[in-house]
Amino acid sequence: MNTPPLPSGAEHTDGPPIRLGALVPLTRPGWVEAGRHLLAGLDLAVREVNDAGGIDGRPLELVVRDTAADPERAAAAVDELADLGVAAVVGEYHSVVARAAAARADALGVPFLCSSAVLDALTEEPTEWVARVAPAQSHGWRIYADFLLRAGRRRIAVATQSSVYWTSGTRVLRDHLAPRGGTVLELDASLTPEALCDALVDHGATALLLLVGHPEPAVPIVRAVRSDRRLAEILIGAPAGQPEFAEWAAALGEDGAGIPFLRYLPERLGPLGERVGKELRERLGEAPSFVAFEGWDTVAVLAAVLRSHGTDRAAVAASWPRVAVEGTRGPIRFSRAPGIGVWQWAWAPVHVVDRDPAEPDRLRVLHAG
Repeated sequence: MNTPPLPSGAEHTDGPPIRLGALVPLTRPGWVEAGRHLLAGLDLAVREVNDAGGIDGRPLELVVRDTAADPERAAAAVDELADLGVAAVVGEYHSVVARAAAARADALGVPFLCSSAVLDALTEEPTEWVARVAPAQSHGWRIYADFLLRAGRRRIAVATQSSVYWTSGTRVLRDHLAPRGGTVLELDASLTPEALCDALVDHGATALLLLVGHPEPAVPIVRAVRSDRRLAEILIGAPAGQPEFAEWAAALGEDGAGIPFLRYLPERLGPLGERVGKELRERLGEAPSFVAFEGWDTVAVLAAVLRSHGTDRAAVAASWPRVAVEGTRGPIRFSRAPGIGVWQWAWAPVHVVDRDPAEPDRLRVLHAG
């Protein structure tokens, strides 16, 4: 699906538009709800820039392309957007898709500011063309591992699917837990939910982490574990953040509560975050996820870069180390984090939260990074 450019408040500006390419999963098998939140944040920020006069009188124009969680489709979209003359590419939620987009942007010399994908190895080699506002997987998942240890959960099972993202996450958990007395058992998510429950009992697991897609197979796994009396004391976790979205609560109801996940928001938003959060809620018709805030912050960074360095692609990429922008979740600056090949905001706030079993619409902070 080629989504037309959004009319983002351009009536308040003059001059030719400055185009930004946006990569967003808007159709299955992409996580559509995450894509909707990401696009809401991107679009709101573009409209606010344009309502304030644009970039030196020129409007920003968001040119959206649906990745549908397909790496090849994302790479082709970067080619198309480059030919359309975009100043930069933003967005994407799925790590394997963002990695393909980053590789193509690097090859073409197009700045790519990744909004929401966390895979450490976003590029094979260090690059000057790519920056990221989401925290790296190794950072967030170590915090999650610390939460498990503090909760007394050391025999960890992971239900996992074949993916570089899930493989990377499992490695982070194992490397962090093993020196601290923890173990990680990998279980193939293609097992029937009943067979998976038997394996959890056989191995005496104290926690099961869902390193799988949503709704399948995550939802049937949760239902099976919740209904198995032998596993009444096991902790179910979802570090990748599946329970953040309303779709999770709608599918699982009470069974979806009490499942800790990573959330990249502060415990309390400041005035800017509160204002943006209110606008996002009105747009979405529900509480905005951290992904929506990531989208807003992405455009805020690029708007500042375009104002100070112009629209030349090389100048945009060269500006990453000089960024200093107030985002919805704190001051954003980029640096070279160890082991990360892109310019990285180190770090956005990281919390482990869950949906309160007594009030599933309420999120509880369980552990701070």
